[in-house]
Amino acid sequence: MKEVFRTNDLVKLSFIEHLLQEAGIQYFIADQHISAVEGNIGAFPRRVMVADDLAAAAQTALAEVEPG
Repeated sequence: MKEVFRTNDLVKLSFIEHLLQEAGIQYFIADQHISAVEGNIGAFPRRVMVADDLAAAAQTALAEVEPG
């Protein structure tokens, strides 16, 4: 799997998920449940992961989203 996006912003993460779903790209959100450990302070970014062969399509789908 390859990381295509990383963010602490849960609203942006939701938008990223929407864009990938619309493009028909399966994804996995890594570190999504770390908030239970960190106490919801937002210190650890969530990583959006896709299969290696879908990385180029995912990056195209997310091209207009600013990092972070």
